[in-house]
Amino acid sequence: MFSSLRRWGASSSYARLPWGPQAQKCSPEKNASFFSKMTYSWFSRIIILGYKKPLEREDLFELNESDSSYTVCPIFEKQWRKEVLRNQERQKVKSSFHKETHTRKPSLLCALWNTFKFVLIQVALFKVFAVILSFTCPLIMKQMIIFCEHGPNFGWSGYGYALALFIVVVLQTLILQQYQRFNMLASAKIKTAVIGLIYKKALLLSNASRKKFSTGEIINLMSADAQQLMDLTANVNLLWSAPFQILMAMSLIWQELGPAVLAGVAVLVFVIPLNAFVATRMKQLKKSKMRNKDKQIRLLYEILHGIKILKLYAWEPSYKKKVIKIREQELEIQKSAGYLAVFSMLTLTCIPFLVSLATFCIYFLLDEGNILTATKVFTSMSLFNILRLPLFDLPMVISAVVQTRISLGRLEDFLNTEELLPQSIETNYIGDHAIGFTNASFSWDKTGIPVLKDLNIKIPEGALVAVVGQVGSGKSSVLSAILGEMEKLTGVVQRKGSVAYVSQQAWIQNCILQENILFGSVMQKQFYERVLEACALLPDLEQLPNGDQTEIGERGVNISGGQKHRVSLARAVYSGADIYLLDDPLSAVDVHVGKQLFEKVIGSSGILKNKTRILVTHNLALLPQVDLIVVMESGRVAQMGTYQELLSKPLSLANLLQAFSGQEQAHALKQVSVINSRTILKDQTLEQNDRPLLNQGKQFSVKKETVPVGGVKFSVILKYLRAFGWLWVWLNVATYLGQNLVGIGQHLWLSDWAKEAKHMSDFAEWKQRRSNRLNIYGLLGLMQGLFVCSGAYALTRGSLAASRTLHAQLLDNVLHLPLQFFETNPIGQIISRFTKDMFIIDIRFHYYLRTWVNCTLDVVGTILVIVGALPLFILAVIPLVFLYFTIQRYYVASSRQIRRLAGASRSPVISHFSETLSGVPTIRAFGHEQRFIQQNKEVVNENLVCFYNNVISNRWLSVRLEFLGNLLVFFAALLAVLAGNSIDSAVVGLSISYALNITQSLNFWVRKACEIETNAVSIERVCEYENMDKEAPWIMSKRPPSQWPNKGIVEFMHYQARYRDDLGLALQDITFQTHGEEKIGIVGRTGAGKSTLSNCLFRTVEGSGGKIIIDGIDISSIGLHDLRGKLNIIPQDPILFSGTLQMNLDPLDKYSDGQLWEVLELCHLKEFVQSLPRKLLHEISEGGENLSVGQRQLVCLARALLRKTKILILDEATASIDFETDNLVQATIRKEFSDCTILTIAHRLHSVMDSDRMKTILVVPVVADELLG
Repeated sequence: MFSSLRRWGASSSYARLPWGPQAQKCSPEKNASFFSKMTYSWFSRIIILGYKKPLEREDLFELNESDSSYTVCPIFEKQWRKEVLRNQERQKVKSSFHKETHTRKPSLLCALWNTFKFVLIQVALFKVFAVILSFTCPLIMKQMIIFCEHGPNFGWSGYGYALALFIVVVLQTLILQQYQRFNMLASAKIKTAVIGLIYKKALLLSNASRKKFSTGEIINLMSADAQQLMDLTANVNLLWSAPFQILMAMSLIWQELGPAVLAGVAVLVFVIPLNAFVATRMKQLKKSKMRNKDKQIRLLYEILHGIKILKLYAWEPSYKKKVIKIREQELEIQKSAGYLAVFSMLTLTCIPFLVSLATFCIYFLLDEGNILTATKVFTSMSLFNILRLPLFDLPMVISAVVQTRISLGRLEDFLNTEELLPQSIETNYIGDHAIGFTNASFSWDKTGIPVLKDLNIKIPEGALVAVVGQVGSGKSSVLSAILGEMEKLTGVVQRKGSVAYVSQQAWIQNCILQENILFGSVMQKQFYERVLEACALLPDLEQLPNGDQTEIGERGVNISGGQKHRVSLARAVYSGADIYLLDDPLSAVDVHVGKQLFEKVIGSSGILKNKTRILVTHNLALLPQVDLIVVMESGRVAQMGTYQELLSKPLSLANLLQAFSGQEQAHALKQVSVINSRTILKDQTLEQNDRPLLNQGKQFSVKKETVPVGGVKFSVILKYLRAFGWLWVWLNVATYLGQNLVGIGQHLWLSDWAKEAKHMSDFAEWKQRRSNRLNIYGLLGLMQGLFVCSGAYALTRGSLAASRTLHAQLLDNVLHLPLQFFETNPIGQIISRFTKDMFIIDIRFHYYLRTWVNCTLDVVGTILVIVGALPLFILAVIPLVFLYFTIQRYYVASSRQIRRLAGASRSPVISHFSETLSGVPTIRAFGHEQRFIQQNKEVVNENLVCFYNNVISNRWLSVRLEFLGNLLVFFAALLAVLAGNSIDSAVVGLSISYALNITQSLNFWVRKACEIETNAVSIERVCEYENMDKEAPWIMSKRPPSQWPNKGIVEFMHYQARYRDDLGLALQDITFQTHGEEKIGIVGRTGAGKSTLSNCLFRTVEGSGGKIIIDGIDISSIGLHDLRGKLNIIPQDPILFSGTLQMNLDPLDKYSDGQLWEVLELCHLKEFVQSLPRKLLHEISEGGENLSVGQRQLVCLARALLRKTKILILDEATASIDFETDNLVQATIRKEFSDCTILTIAHRLHSVMDSDRMKTILVVPVVADELLG
């Protein structure tokens, strides 16, 4: 039975379907006709459906198989492995010739090229054809101007030119949209491949590598750096197409204006060093920004993971300042980048003007007889306009290349970091013992100090082994060594068979409880129910709203600590492994449950009786029942043998037992007997009479991220504009209006100049007029430059103000949300608002707004110019504008919802990534890396499906909008032909050149309007928390006296509490009163409400009836920080933050080093800290992973000693430390908090034996209040 349960695959809930987990709607693209593919008509059904109703995930088309993550990731991984092998071969060859060689890393770029080269070449070919066609239009326009000058001589050729112009622009549209489609999907595939490789690498990192890369940094690699790679891929063809366009444009202008074009080239050459400077500076800013982003994400990730500690200690303002400090540094970088963008804007707008001005000046100087005709002016100006985008794009793409080099470097650093060496353990060993250590020493990294030294242990098959020792003696490290999580320095390690692992801090997945237990194994109902019963989970299933189908939140937030450990144990038992590594699973459960787990699971009569079990424990009462005891001391095996053998030796075990011996042990056993009999009696009563009440309490389901429907409210845009600042808003509008008016003035001036030159007979007068014309043309260009600079400056200032305000509001709103919010919402949802959504607000949204305003003014100006030249043009404009808005209405409804679905699909990617990183040891122990890699492909693929539908919807829109724009070009050309000689050729040139531009402007106008609405979803998401229920104010007008509480009298008066309005009561009619400086013990079964009682004291759970009064003040009448700042707690989960030990002890920097050393001595940590190289400045890794759980609890005790207040709550504060240290800690607490009221929540009865009174909490409407002894 056991062996069959190890299988997972096709029958797993994560099994792969034809080409994705949900192939509800296969894409019809593959079977569509050629015309349908070119025009994207096959996608129309989604657009129409989206107009009729809000789109849902099930409505979207699935990816083509070649584009899915299931296809892309394996191909890329294969190429990456080849690149790694090639690099190793290169290094070998180099080292054979040179003694010292520079180590070259495997190139991620080479692997990407080898994987995607054919797709990228296909994309480049589309771009070539599109670029060539873009130069055909000015040449046809030139022939049309000549036709208008000599109309009668050309006959019907004018209509031919008009038709040719229409065919060319239509072809250009179709090819360009195919280029965009393949380009965007190729870039998405590259991102997908990189994310897949990062995820796989994260599962293989050694412990030393994990120290280099925090969870936040790895997530940033996946989101920011992979996105940077994708963005560059989308624009990489500009590296060759932009110079190619510039060269083609210059060669065609040479044909019009001769050598004068070299003046324009000189201007371009002059600009190149400036662009190089900008690119270099942008590279430096990018590096700084990425460092800041890493810091910010790491800090936010830790804040959200440790939010309970922050709230209990009222540390939110302190950590808020830390985030804002990093954010201000980021905004300073953004400001510098914004000012550099002023130069970019100047390049985009003014370089074509400067090139044309220089060219015209030299053209006149070369030969005074040179005259600007309409043909020369408008052909040249059309070519200068073509120059505009490549001139703007080239420096931007060079800058992007520079930035991507940084991202590539970061990705390569990560992908080439050290991995765990599977060969450090012999897993294929065949012998008479299950686990063997021979002279083995281990460290957490290759260069580190040995943590385990000279281990010589042989564990027989089927044995139950207990590993005991003081805090920090290396007990958990022994299990890590067996798993291969540590670096083996010397010796031999052998392991026979498969492994199941129960970590000291239970790792729970964000999925239903059944999936947490099955963990990918095949369901066998009879054995499954047997496991549930053995692990004491059946009563818990009755409490859960949907039994074993209840969804468990991130990190198991909606179940108690004891339930987490039992689910984790059930997962291990169900796996059917050969070896079980159990890291203190009994510490978080009460006495009865612990006894049941040992008897029915771990012990000699348990479900695992024939398996090899290694149990790390502090419960020395279990030692007589084990087969072998290993006593650890300072990383060495101090003693090893059976219980009777070790009792005869006067060493380590005797020292440990001394803490649990004599009268205290007898007293504790007596109390266990008393409490057992009393509680069993009450449980029986409860079972008979009050079973329905078990469905009450802390049971809630995890909230899925909601996807808004309908249009984005204008109030959302208005909120952004208010944050932007009305002064900067109107200044932007004014500058862009001025910029467009001056631009129109330039073209009208040139048109009038060409018209005047045609009729000028006096050469001297022409020379005079020419100088005036040139001067005014230059003045108009100067004015345009000033407007551009002013607009860019106003945009930078306004966007910074908006970014600062919205981020500060988001952070403030998140920190004011109640604790229940964080327990029901995955961290990925919150993090994505601080990363992706704030990125859109910081970088993109103001750009879309600016572009839309600019395009609106441009379109209006263009139509007015063409209608002024060709009045009948208005007849074509009116119906086409109606069609534009009709198409836009259909598109926006669908696109907006697809974008929202894409935003919602990003959060599971981040959540699954962070969940995996926190559970890597468990995943590796069970050997389920491949299953989790498959799950990652699934969540990435879901996001990719939304992206694919979004890309196709954009192409669907562009084809239709550009076709309408092409009709406008055709009508303008046709009207010019029909007018014949009745209008001047300069007017024809002006109208057709503007008509050629309107296609792009109208397309941009509609697209940016849609982008504004779809990207406003990010503002909507950032502001979403604003309207959620917040916890009570931190500070209220009524404030307690500064010395409050001075007595420590806590009174519960008919107190009731529930976790949510729609749930039953978690505490019912609680009434009791402590005396000042009294010690109260609070005991009860797992899930009875012990921790809820402490939550109510701190008001992380608000009361729904009754009062809590502390020293005469109702705690509901004062601010949360006035309350929490005057209470003290040592919490159940010892959470530490990355940073120094000093920062973890004193984050507010209130105490001196002397005071810190004093509390460390009281907590029995002084000797350990003094042994560290940097003492108080020792760097704590993320989550405190470089300290044992027991040491973390002692650090939390030290915090409490520093923060000494009149009331102290101990919530399972010593569950993870050995009995000897526990006794020392209890003695410290008795001495240091002798004048305080102490409420002790504990499973260990000896932890509450010193209490003056005992509270036994049950899930009934009364509280037993009994005096013990």
